[in-house]
Formats: sequence, C-alpha cells, structure tokens
Amino acid sequence: MSSHEEKITLAGGCFWCIEGAYRQLQGVLSAVSGYMGGNAAIATYEDVCSGESGHAEVVQLTFDSRFISCREILEIFFTLHDASQLNRQGNDIGTQYRSGIFYHSKAQQNVAVSIIAEIDDSGMYESAVVTEVTEHSTFFSGEEYHQDYFNNNPENQYCQAVVSPKLAKFRKTFVDKLK
Repeated sequence: MSSHEEKITLAGGCFWCIEGAYRQLQGVLSAVSGYMGGNAAIATYEDVCSGESGHAEVVQLTFDSRFISCREILEIFFTLHDASQLNRQGNDIGTQYRSGIFYHSKAQQNVAVSIIAEIDDSGMYESAVVTEVTEHSTFFSGEEYHQDYFNNNPENQYCQAVVSPKLAKFRKTFVDKLK
C-alpha cells in the first residue's frame, strides 16, 4: 500500500448496499464484502446469518486519501443506512446487521467519534446513533457470489426492492464524487 492508501471497514446492514455504493466513488480502490467483529475463528455467510458468530456483514474499503478523505467516506456511510437502529436495517434483523465502524488508525477513530457527535447534536435521528466504533479485527472476505452482488444480480428481488432505491438516491446525492 502507498502512503496515501488507507483501509476502513464499515457495517451498515446488508453489505450489498454498502458495497454497491462505495464501488462507484472516486478514490475508492476496492470494496470487498465480508465479515468482522465476531468471536468465531472463522466466518462464513451461514455462520454469520445464524447470529451465533458475533460477526457483522461489513465492507472493507481501500481508498486513496488524495481523492477522498476518511471524513467523506464516513459522511457518506451515514447517508446509506439508519445509524439509530440497533442490530437491524429495515427488515434485516440481527447483530450481523448492526451499524459499525472498524477503524484501522487512531485518526479514523477520532473522525468517527467526531462525526457521530455532530450527528447526535444535529438531531438527524430521533434517537442517538448506535454505531459501534471499534478497532478492526480479523477480516473474513465474503464468498465470491457476494462480491459486486448488485451489479451481478440486478434482477434479484431484494436488489430491486432495497438496494436499487438506495443506490439511486446515493448517485443523485453524490453525483460529483462518482467515477
């Protein structure tokens, strides 16, 4: 990695939505769906869906800070999901769908804590942000069929009902940051 490349790992509900958005941004070099934050020695989709592994569905981003900052990455993150919902996003329920920022540096931790305080102070949500801010741990890459899921499966019912509307709103809001 060059001195301008950073990693950050984000949990914001279903990883298909988060990954689909970040893959479109200038400065994002990769967005990999996977699992983090649990106690099990290994994580597979089945393990994580059971709710027993403690892992969350995450997207690990590698980005070039010359083109997009950690603050911008996180500001976008908070528009992609409801960070006031504990252990769920819409109809996706369970700890695997929790909101979390797994930071890879102290600077990222500081930015995350600052943005959460700003959001709470702004009254953006009726209740406080429940996003966990935790140091990164072992990342388990998701199964190949989960990678770039939305682009590979646009006709999937979940993609049509949930992912597509989120990405349309995202593209409209962040048109100046798209590749």
